[in-house]
Amino acid sequence: MGKIERGAHALRKAAVLVPLAVVLFASSASAESARQLYWGDTHLHSSYSFDAFLNGNHSADPDTAYRWAKGLPVVHPYHRARVQVETPLDFLVVSDHAEYLGVIRKLYLDVREGEGAEFAEQIRQAIDSGRGTALFAGVLPEATIEPGDTRDPVAVIDGQTNPLPIPGDGEPLRRDAWAETTAAADRHNDPGRFTAMIGWEWSSIPNGANLHRVVMTNVDGETARQFMPWSSSDSNYPDDLWAWLERTSEATGAEFVAIPHNPNISKGYMFGATRLDGTPYTIESARTRARWEPVAEVTQYKGDSETHPALSPDDAFADFETYEGYIQTNVQEYQANVGDYARSALRRGLEIEAEVGANPYKFGMIGATDSHSGLAAAEEDNFWGKMALDSTPETKGLFGVGRVVDGWNIGAQGLAAVWAEENTRESILAAFRRREVYATTGPRLQVRFFGGWDFAARDADAADLVDRGYAKGVSMGGDLAGPPPERGGLAGLFGGADRAPSFLVHVAKDPLGANIDRVQVVKGWHASDGTSGERVYDVAWSGDRTPDAAGAVGPVGNTVDLGTGLYTNDIGAMELATVWTDPDFDPNARAFYYVRVLEIPTPRHSLLDAIALQGEPSDAQPPTLQERAYTSPIWYTP
Repeated sequence: MGKIERGAHALRKAAVLVPLAVVLFASSASAESARQLYWGDTHLHSSYSFDAFLNGNHSADPDTAYRWAKGLPVVHPYHRARVQVETPLDFLVVSDHAEYLGVIRKLYLDVREGEGAEFAEQIRQAIDSGRGTALFAGVLPEATIEPGDTRDPVAVIDGQTNPLPIPGDGEPLRRDAWAETTAAADRHNDPGRFTAMIGWEWSSIPNGANLHRVVMTNVDGETARQFMPWSSSDSNYPDDLWAWLERTSEATGAEFVAIPHNPNISKGYMFGATRLDGTPYTIESARTRARWEPVAEVTQYKGDSETHPALSPDDAFADFETYEGYIQTNVQEYQANVGDYARSALRRGLEIEAEVGANPYKFGMIGATDSHSGLAAAEEDNFWGKMALDSTPETKGLFGVGRVVDGWNIGAQGLAAVWAEENTRESILAAFRRREVYATTGPRLQVRFFGGWDFAARDADAADLVDRGYAKGVSMGGDLAGPPPERGGLAGLFGGADRAPSFLVHVAKDPLGANIDRVQVVKGWHASDGTSGERVYDVAWSGDRTPDAAGAVGPVGNTVDLGTGLYTNDIGAMELATVWTDPDFDPNARAFYYVRVLEIPTPRHSLLDAIALQGEPSDAQPPTLQERAYTSPIWYTP
């Protein structure tokens, strides 16, 4: 219904509407419809992160990171060539690890005498001989818990700390680094043109369960220097992080958002059935988590966390950039858990809400890079590796996790897309809070997604599509207001009312990228009888393909030449728009809906590097991929 294809720059066809409908639904542009699309990375590490420095990034500091994001040429920290992003970002969060922030860098570069000089010399010798990571591993706590273990992972590792043999465990050096980081953000922040958000990463990793959060704030450096970033050395429990955010917000006026790290290697704990300590969620604790964590990172260099084939066996596109390398190299067998992936976590959130009255996993979705080279690089043909070391075709194997992950199957992804009034710290943070954000794996696909009760097919082709979206419904990240309307009244007069929700979707291709294969709506639900499920619907697609009996559309084709790495846009669409109504709606069942957009196949960075080496691409990942976008969901509650 309502599926159309158009050129990206074609004028929209004027909608034929009666004057009263215009008055009711689109009489004037709203403040919401004036929101602009801004692109950024919320997860970027500079040389101030201990693991980045130990893996070859000795020069790309926060200043370098902001310069790259703004489109300026910079020197690569490993191979020293001039590099530059093709399309600049609108905002960036330099999110160095709060743990040992700047400490290894300071020891290596500056500490030559006095207390701590002996350890500094050990650091220099180890790094210069390629043993830096092994040396530092000796001062970190060790324990092992296998995926699926029901024990509290923090309790297992609790008390195992090994302070650094330097004054104050490096606290004076951390304070210096925080001051430098916040000052760099203020120097590069240019409201309206480029936003340098202040933030850090709380890097809790009990027993190798990656439970990291990126924390970002809307304040300036002067305010940020009133506190030190909360770290896992302070506590490994996220509840303690949220309590600290509450206290610090009250004391300083700072607003914060905590963003769960790509959860695919959390061993099921990121979005668990209970709180991390094993206690059940209550309405209060569920609301607390939802308040501080309104958005989650679902795609980045360490793989994609939308879903997994083991969790979504009926989803033909579930096996995308699958990453199976735990932080602990001695845990070899990967297990996909419900708490490791966004779609299953969103379903779990509905189930918890049915039990306690609040949903702790009511999160929007973004992408980020988690680059440790200082370069927020998410372009397949301009990708510079996870760490500095794996930045060239010949050095992709220098960084790895155990025997299952190296630079060949690290992904070149992703980005955060934000609909905000202006490019400022305050406006961007507000968009994260209301979840009007979405994820892409790198391409700059423009996506609009609205849900309501009376969208009509003609809305997809209207010149004022965005105005109609806000006037007749809610945008991504929102809640469908009220119960399904009854037929009749003004809504019935115009024929748009139904007892099932309708969704207005518009997608435009990246102007510099590949065409669009299809648009899908992903639905998850929890029924009143306790059953739950999910389904993926093809709702708009390119070309003249016809859905099969189950409603699925066949493959779009593949134009990639595996010998040259080139592709054409002879297939796919430049733009797709539709209005889709849920054919399986149960008014008594909780549900969420989000949009997934797929591009046509394009060459992966591993294929391009293999061609450069005149060899065969690694079989760790397919040589081509279908880049994609995931919107934040829209929720329905009976």
